[in-house]
Amino acid sequence: MPPDDRRTTLVCLPFAGAGASFFRPWSQLNESLHILPLRLPGRERLIDAAPYREVGEATEGLFQDLVEQLGETHRVAFFGHSLGAVLAYELAHRVAAAPDLELLRLFVSGSPEPCTRRPRRATGLPDDEFLARVSEFAGYSHEALNDPEMRELILPTLRADVELHESYTPSTEQPLDAPVTSIRGTDDTLVDSDAAAGWAKVAGQDFEYVEIPGGHMYLTDHTPALLRLIVSSL
Repeated sequence: MPPDDRRTTLVCLPFAGAGASFFRPWSQLNESLHILPLRLPGRERLIDAAPYREVGEATEGLFQDLVEQLGETHRVAFFGHSLGAVLAYELAHRVAAAPDLELLRLFVSGSPEPCTRRPRRATGLPDDEFLARVSEFAGYSHEALNDPEMRELILPTLRADVELHESYTPSTEQPLDAPVTSIRGTDDTLVDSDAAAGWAKVAGQDFEYVEIPGGHMYLTDHTPALLRLIVSSL
């Protein structure tokens, strides 16, 4: 991107099992944002790389990748859904402390505030029980998991993502020095409204709580509405 391009870079972090390609169509839906999906190892072009299993390690790796891709000084906002929300939160703290980057806002989606731990977990369950629990959490099951070969390919990375998410504890108790928007699907049965609104506890500046029609994975069906919300908040 040219140095004089003052569009905001929206850095996107995916949910468990997903990759950067999920966000690539977003660039066609809104020209006022520069969409930058960060790539996680263990999937897509990084399929042969070991996936992250600990958020601290993931934060360091993703921050270095972000700095390399941004190059010049940039205005940055973050969007993350579910697992991506806690990764975005940790990266936002790093960017807030970086002298050459301007953190505009953190958008967290389908996630309780960082200190919340799930009462029911999927880590360590046998394959069929694990996949059933993950499908229950997400409210949907990816069709690729019905193919035995694809399932064998996807399962190790999905297990690593879930372990990373379920073992997460925040790296700091300090509020984030930036505004925060928490977004939830109105029919989300995994994250209730009180849990999603709990992100107000870590917002060091303005806080906004918004609901969009749909369940936990509302963003797959209501992308234009989500992007309009992001642009209007920025």
